Amino acid sequence: MNIPTGLDPGIAPTRAGAMWFLHLRNELWKLFGKKRTYIGFGMFLLAQNVMLLLFRFTRWQEQVERLLEGNGYLAQEFISALTVAVIMLIPQVVLLMPLYTTLVGGDMVAKEAEDGTLRMILSRPVSRYRLLLVKWVAGALFALLLVLVLGATALLCARIWFPWKGMFVFAPGQAFAVLPAGEGLARYILAHAFMAVNATTMFSLAFMFSCFNMKPAAATILALSYLFVNLVLEAIPFFDRFEVWLLPHHFRCWLRVFDSPIPWPEVLQSQAVLLGANLTALIIGAAAFHTRDIKS
Repeated sequence: MNIPTGLDPGIAPTRAGAMWFLHLRNELWKLFGKKRTYIGFGMFLLAQNVMLLLFRFTRWQEQVERLLEGNGYLAQEFISALTVAVIMLIPQVVLLMPLYTTLVGGDMVAKEAEDGTLRMILSRPVSRYRLLLVKWVAGALFALLLVLVLGATALLCARIWFPWKGMFVFAPGQAFAVLPAGEGLARYILAHAFMAVNATTMFSLAFMFSCFNMKPAAATILALSYLFVNLVLEAIPFFDRFEVWLLPHHFRCWLRVFDSPIPWPEVLQSQAVLLGANLTALIIGAAAFHTRDIKS
């Protein structure tokens, strides 16, 4: 005779998964309910329109045309929406993306600890590790959305001013490519997949510092300082041999996507390093957060 011993074993995992997604939904609701979350989106759009005006009405466009003609290409065929979109992306990825991803990452935990809401959350039956994982996933989704909006608005704004033709990509020491429009668009989309990993890594650094007992601004500044020190070290000739140990070297793998053929071993190696950096930052942050006394 079979005696019922409790609920169906499949019910508990299903309910746990549903609760996890509800938790994630609430974190996303909180994240996108803050006005500062949208600062990056607005600044990207403003910067793109300013750069479009500069490209259209200054000698910037003439310099690109001379570069093309000096390499034997017809400039009229490659001064296009795709070309201008990539030109606009490079300074924004270097200067603006780190600022707005670390701004959100520094707020994720430290701001709630500062406001006292973490004490209320941890009084409920939810582990600290689950809380951090949900917050990190919400921040990673924000980083992905930020990159998608950046790429889409850059291409859309450029298309308003420039025709749809071939793509020309030039980054000194990184990439030189001339591609037809169809292939250029495919490479453009692929580059944003790797750019999303870059943005998530920048967010993870600030998120790690946010798990320590510090103010949100301090977590953001520490993450930006770490990235800036990496950038400075990479610019010093003596450290050329150590560039594989510096994050900016791996951040630039999105530009290698435009090479023909794509150097997949180098690109995948950089992705592995960045994924490792994300995991390391999450583990260190979780270890620091677990030892903090928040509920007292």
